[in-house]
Amino acid sequence: MACFIVPAAEAIVTTAVQKIVKRKEDNNGAEKTSRFSEKLSVLNGLLWGGSGLLAFEHVWHGEIIPSFPFLTVASDPAQTAEMLHEMAVSGTAMALLVTAVWAVYVLISAKSKSRDTDTARSGAGA
Repeated sequence: MACFIVPAAEAIVTTAVQKIVKRKEDNNGAEKTSRFSEKLSVLNGLLWGGSGLLAFEHVWHGEIIPSFPFLTVASDPAQTAEMLHEMAVSGTAMALLVTAVWAVYVLISAKSKSRDTDTARSGAGA
């Protein structure tokens, strides 16, 4: 029904955070490869892409309409409660799962980068 709203809200927040972080990194002259804003852009892509696909699926099934109240379930109070429950359970679970997968990606890329740096150091000293 409206589960895509939770990851979309997270995407809005992380996009704003990314812009702030990028501005600070540009002012500090951070290396392009170690920028946190670049990693946040991956999370934003995952969140915006997933939310967009879910929204399209809901439009396809007639759950989102081009007139007020936009969500068909918002017109009935009983269905609205069900929608809010779905957002709280499914939407939050989706947003947390995407963020967890992204966090694993960041950890793996950091480990890989440190391994590459260690290999380069040991190879340069030999």
